[in-house]
Amino acid sequence: MSKVAFCFPGQGSQRVGMGQALAQAFPESAAIYEESSERLGYDLARMCFAGPLEELSETQNTQPALVATSLAALRAVESRLGLAPDVVVGHSVGEYAAIAAADSVGVSDVIHLVRERGLAMAESRAEGVMAAVLGLPDAEIERLCAEAQDVWPANYNCPGQLVISGRESGVSAVSEQARELGAKVIRLRVSGAFHSPLVADAAHRLEPALRAVSFRELGTRFMSTVSSKLETVDRVPGLLVDQLTAPVRFTQAIQGLVADGVRTFVELGSGSVLAGLVRRIDDSVTAIAISSPDDLTAAEGSLARG
Repeated sequence: MSKVAFCFPGQGSQRVGMGQALAQAFPESAAIYEESSERLGYDLARMCFAGPLEELSETQNTQPALVATSLAALRAVESRLGLAPDVVVGHSVGEYAAIAAADSVGVSDVIHLVRERGLAMAESRAEGVMAAVLGLPDAEIERLCAEAQDVWPANYNCPGQLVISGRESGVSAVSEQARELGAKVIRLRVSGAFHSPLVADAAHRLEPALRAVSFRELGTRFMSTVSSKLETVDRVPGLLVDQLTAPVRFTQAIQGLVADGVRTFVELGSGSVLAGLVRRIDDSVTAIAISSPDDLTAAEGSLARG
């Protein structure tokens, strides 16, 4: 039987109403929001289910909301299908959901960590911007960044889609050159140059919180999108620190999982962004997204294991 990977999305996937149908249908999913709200000291379920979007989109709120919704979807899949993955992988903050899915950290602790991560990013002193460059080979964008100043590759999302991050001057210069080469460039609505050296202060702030948590042995194999390798628990805290300033190597991680025998990728959480990226990385695999009971019903036949 081919292997199954569970994938967990990052920022940009949030939407008002996310997780509400799952929480109404599955007590196990509702319990995730209850435990998360208790740790945070505010009603996370209300924010996810009712918004407003402006409040939900504040990074210190977005990150716990996304991770809780991913774990709520995970609990629904476990309850309905009894399905466990062979490996887990996450995009940026989605790595925290992946590590929790691997039973290396509990819900309360992981929600606390992503709240701290969001606060660290929101209060980062770094000024900068990010832009998605579409339609050029990764190597060409890497060359443009290397020849410019204060701009770096930030998110390797799929072939032909690479996000760059840096100071306004560097991102503008690379964007202009990329357009001249035929690329489409889209500025992202973000508050800083994330996944670049410019947010090192956020990484320094977050590190003590990560070091204070005792991560348990990984119960499921974990593919890091920092190293693009299957990692061990002793490496997890350091990788999560490095993650803030390092690029997200989602393309390379998925390619590595395909080489390892994964043929089915299941995105759990809000939306279907990662499932779409996986299909672009390798159109021979199956990629589905589960963010509602209807999605779960539609996927049940292909995912249930005897």
